[in-house]
Amino acid sequence: MTTDTTANTATDTTANRAMDTATDTTTDATTDATTEVAGVQGTGAEGAAGVAARSRLDFGKTAGKAFRALIGFDAAAREGLDPALVELIQIRASHLNHCAYCLHMHTSDARRAGESEERLHMVAVWREARHFFTEKEQAALALTEAVTLVADGGVPDDVYAEAAARFDERELAQVLALICTINTWNRVALATGKVAGTDERR
Repeated sequence: MTTDTTANTATDTTANRAMDTATDTTTDATTDATTEVAGVQGTGAEGAAGVAARSRLDFGKTAGKAFRALIGFDAAAREGLDPALVELIQIRASHLNHCAYCLHMHTSDARRAGESEERLHMVAVWREARHFFTEKEQAALALTEAVTLVADGGVPDDVYAEAAARFDERELAQVLALICTINTWNRVALATGKVAGTDERR
């Protein structure tokens, strides 16, 4: 009887120790995982941006000459254009390219410049909300869509003709250049994993 009791006690003790060890291991693993996730998620966009920065190249530093040339192209393209129109073009192209980084940047810039929330909300559906936009802005938005989605059917004659009727040749060239620059920025941001909510200009 004593032998059975001793054996049972030893078995119970061993089992309890095994359970405690398993519990401690699980707790440690859970704590480590939670800490790792918190390190990324707890800091929001900045934490996510840090992860992206470690996994993708820094285009501005790695291709400095090309980056500076693109900045110069961008500045030259917007020269003389209405700042509100510039932001509308950049916002619409960013919608179409699904570039959250550039969309956040340019909607923020537009707000700071005094753009209304109503118009910002309507850019994606401007054809159904034409009364929010001037005829010149509508022509620029249509051209932005055609050039951004050029692989779907080129730039239709009627879209180009409407833009040509609303802008003089110099302005039209500037608008076209701006559409090209924002499409390039969108692709750079997407390819290098830029995170919406951050702004590397600051």
